[in-house]
Amino acid sequence: MIREAGAGPRPAIVVVDDDPEALERVAGELERRYAADYRILREPTATGALETLGRLRDEGEPVALLLAAPWTEDLPGEELLCRSRTLHPGARRGLLIDWGGWGDPPTAQAIFRAMGLGHIDYYVLRPWRTPDEYFHRTVTEFLNEWSRAEEAAPREATLVAGRWDPRGHELRSLLARNGVPHGYFDADSDEGRELLASVGREGDEGPIVVTVDGQVLVGPTNDGLARAFGIATELEDEREFDVVVVGAGPAGLAAGVYGASEGLRTLVVEGESLGGQAGSSSRIRNYLGFSRGISGSELAQRAYQQAWVFGAHFLLMRRVTDLRPIGDLHRLTISGGSRVTARAVVLATGVAYRRIGIPGLERLAGAGVFYGASAAEARALSGEDVYIVGGGNSAGQAAVHVARYARSVTLLVRDASLAESMSRYLIDELAAASNIEVEYETEVADGSGVERLERLVLRDRASGATRIVPAAAVFIMIGARPHTDWLPPRILRDEWDYILTGEELADRLPAGVRRPLPYETSVPGVFAVGDVRSRSVKRVASAVGEGSVVISQVHRHLTRLEERTRAGA
Repeated sequence: MIREAGAGPRPAIVVVDDDPEALERVAGELERRYAADYRILREPTATGALETLGRLRDEGEPVALLLAAPWTEDLPGEELLCRSRTLHPGARRGLLIDWGGWGDPPTAQAIFRAMGLGHIDYYVLRPWRTPDEYFHRTVTEFLNEWSRAEEAAPREATLVAGRWDPRGHELRSLLARNGVPHGYFDADSDEGRELLASVGREGDEGPIVVTVDGQVLVGPTNDGLARAFGIATELEDEREFDVVVVGAGPAGLAAGVYGASEGLRTLVVEGESLGGQAGSSSRIRNYLGFSRGISGSELAQRAYQQAWVFGAHFLLMRRVTDLRPIGDLHRLTISGGSRVTARAVVLATGVAYRRIGIPGLERLAGAGVFYGASAAEARALSGEDVYIVGGGNSAGQAAVHVARYARSVTLLVRDASLAESMSRYLIDELAAASNIEVEYETEVADGSGVERLERLVLRDRASGATRIVPAAAVFIMIGARPHTDWLPPRILRDEWDYILTGEELADRLPAGVRRPLPYETSVPGVFAVGDVRSRSVKRVASAVGEGSVVISQVHRHLTRLEERTRAGA
């Protein structure tokens, strides 16, 4: 059955501090606020805390949050928090410090080191008054993150499917990337069979989705799944917009926010899930304003809600299939047959990971072979040997996240170094993780399995030698290709099919043609931002910046149209 709120053991919050007064102050503040829903456990020693954490794991009792002082006598708090990951991978971990503790050089260094190596999620300031809302803000953020990721928590939906069912993987990824809290049961598990029997689907293998309000979706399409959660997949009456944004990755969402906030009738069309490629990132730590980091799906959900509140229209699970000029307007055809017109168009379609092109692996796509890294898959790989192909930030983030659960994670990199392709903080986290190994100048040559991936063939690029390794899963992130094959030839692209804009078009347009604005394509009024744009910086912050700045250029284009209309009148 779907777990009801309050059912089962209450999750634990464990506090570790060898200062009796500080321990009582922190634990007391937690009990006053959270005792109805969480068990608050006090531990005066780090070794005692490890024993308690081990017992809770053996008894199947969840730990939501672990808070530890940095300088306990028997074991440094950083080391305790690092070792706790193998016992309770999903628990959030905070280093307890006093107000102003960051001014103490040893404490500051401990924070820098622990954050840089991924041993903690953040530091937590001990409460100094009652109630201490600053303390509680950090704690509740931790608990909210844990609850959204923890399968034992109550869910808006529960998916039952075979563990290696490709369609089941697609649905899990779709739910995760669109920010729908959900649980998952293997169709062969006791929990899966019990849930299926409870909804009259005994013996089915799925995929079946049961929603919290009792809907039973048997083999749902993407559209059907979206509609079950109130997501718009069809246009309402409005068909004319000031600006249509194609794609809801970071660039498209930013354009949606700024377009709607500045009074433009804005429509955002997205074919799959919010956040685009960034939506699969388990933790983005270098985005401005999020010192603890934020998952790609959470960032996308916040941006979506922000744009929606400003009045932006969204059409999800639909793709734009054609773009044609009609005088000063642009007509867009959307999958399903509907059409809209816009005075300006922003192309923010992003990129997709390139296919590896090895028949043995393509046959197992979704059954142990994954393109990109859905956070939904990590927990299912507990105790397994996992490989990740790629040397960029997305690959590094995936490795760190999957390593919380997998027995081993091996990052396969074609080059001799990560220095030019990955951020330093991620390189340090990889080096610090005991179960992550990086193999340089190595590539995947083949793979095989009966119903799912079971082994990989790896090739040393220098010697050409190959070897076979057991593998439960491989996540492939080997570069990207832009979503531009649907565009008309009039929108000029570079040799790799990325869209040309601004100055890059200077010597490609006929004499006398108006000089395009910086993000404007070869078609006036059609703009391109984010990863799909030629020579763009492939970072989330850059995409958001382009998506926000492009709206000022849209305004300039609309002003020109209005001036021309007045002149013609």
